[in-house]
Amino acid sequence: MSKHILPHHLRSQAVALAHDVLMVPIAWLLAYWLRYNLEVVPAAYYEDALVGLLFVLPIQLTAFLLFGLYRGIWRFASLPDIVRILKAVAVGTVVSVALLFIFTRAGGVPRSVPVIHAILLVMLLSGPRLIYRLLKDHRLDLSPGQRVLIVGSGKAGEIHGIPVSGTCDDIPRLCEDLAIDIVMLAIPSASSRQMRRVVELCERADIPFRSVPQLNDLISGNVQINNLRTVSIEDLLGRDPVSLDWDSIDSALSGKVVLVTGAGGSIGSELCRQLAKIKPARLVLLEISEFNLYTIEMELLSAFPDLSLECHLGDIIDQPLVENLFARTRPEVVFHAAAYKHVPMLEHQLRQAVRNNILGTQILAQTADRFKCGVFVLVSTDKAVNPANVMGACKRGAEIYCQNLDAHSDTRFITVRFGNVLGSAGSVIPLFRKQIEAGGPVTVTDPRMERYFMTIPEACQLIMQTVVLGKGGEIFVLDMGDPIKISYLAEQMIHLSGRTPGTDILIEYIGLRPGEKLYEELFHEKEQLHKTDHAKVFLAHHRQVDWSRLLDNLEKMKEACDNHETGKLNSLLDKLVPEHAELEKRANSTHEATA
Repeated sequence: MSKHILPHHLRSQAVALAHDVLMVPIAWLLAYWLRYNLEVVPAAYYEDALVGLLFVLPIQLTAFLLFGLYRGIWRFASLPDIVRILKAVAVGTVVSVALLFIFTRAGGVPRSVPVIHAILLVMLLSGPRLIYRLLKDHRLDLSPGQRVLIVGSGKAGEIHGIPVSGTCDDIPRLCEDLAIDIVMLAIPSASSRQMRRVVELCERADIPFRSVPQLNDLISGNVQINNLRTVSIEDLLGRDPVSLDWDSIDSALSGKVVLVTGAGGSIGSELCRQLAKIKPARLVLLEISEFNLYTIEMELLSAFPDLSLECHLGDIIDQPLVENLFARTRPEVVFHAAAYKHVPMLEHQLRQAVRNNILGTQILAQTADRFKCGVFVLVSTDKAVNPANVMGACKRGAEIYCQNLDAHSDTRFITVRFGNVLGSAGSVIPLFRKQIEAGGPVTVTDPRMERYFMTIPEACQLIMQTVVLGKGGEIFVLDMGDPIKISYLAEQMIHLSGRTPGTDILIEYIGLRPGEKLYEELFHEKEQLHKTDHAKVFLAHHRQVDWSRLLDNLEKMKEACDNHETGKLNSLLDKLVPEHAELEKRANSTHEATA
């Protein structure tokens, strides 16, 4: 955990510790007051009480820590917490009395005071904890008189005195036998695969369901356990939380000047949020969209008022702008997330795709090399593997350039490749949401189509992790888990909106769009995949090309772009990325055979 990031549960433990420290002198002085029948304590005994407190307070605090009073959170206070309090108070009292007798002869401490103090302290420590939990648990978001089936018998689903009726497989039967009105999914630690299975069983029973928040949100304190909510598509497609080496990331990025291109996009903006937390010396943003740049600037200034932030409006293909930006800011780390990425649109925008995704990357990478930048991270995509479309071929071209430039530069050039991110701009999930809100139909290209998904924060955190792992020239492939069928995604999003697929909302299969593949791949068969020090990051060895031929090809691409020679540009792209040319030939021959 980075030293700059203090989670909510740690802040809660600090507050609990402060509360308990305060309760010790209160209980001690109250014990004297009760001993003297609620009258004023004689002055001599009051002085003895203060001297005794000098022993009691540190001893009792040590006992609190030894017995683990701060391992849990008040929100979930229960019987084991009370037992720990009893043990800590008992041991603290015995040790305190013993030391008082040895060092003060205990003459000034009435024998009843330690006993009264122990009773009061137990009440003052356990009472607020139980009251806090009671206040948080007193109301759930349910209608009166509803029959509720709780799935999950752990802490989140704990209801004292109610028997466990069966397993998850019994959900449909129990809903029918017990006339259940709503199912509450009290399994915040469940993986997405487990959640998908339970949701499918609830759908089979045709009963509405709600979920308690996920474990990460509970621990962070962002939500409470009684904040019932609808199950989101992210619950079903997200994965287990990522464990990062925050100390290494902090050492690699904290105090550095960091440049993020495409800083207003889905990945770029989240990278900025994550980077701001680890306090770079300066965070420099480059974004072509005025509105996106303004939006992320306002957000960062509001959330991180002490952040040294520079925002620049501009295009990575604008070489004078890029060189001037590097000359003035001298970035030590570059995260290159700027790219055109809409697959069907770019099929008919070859010049713009090549100009931005390949030549823009070349300008940025060359400038990073010239100004002795330490690390350059290219954010790539699974569509660069055996690319069947212009977007993927251009991203593959950018990969080839950066990987091979690494051998000719002191800058470490690293490529990170991953699949779709949940909710990113232009992705399928926002499209499906809009179609469902409009009453349908939800358009799916092919019932067989599959894609990999991960959350935007997870992708960005793993991108930062590669700065620590990479030595230069690598392609890092993020573990994307299991692929998800787009048809399943559409059906689940309709279910989660409270409607029935095929009845309330139609699913229309429209066929593959230009440049789309049924299945995406994360690495090429010639890229040998190896494990790294991080379980969710793999290393794919890149394929070297002739450097002079590569530069010559890129120079000809620039000339073709300047002269708007689309045919020539297409052949140059095929020469740079042979896999794209092969797939094009296959697609054309298949089309001719069908015709």
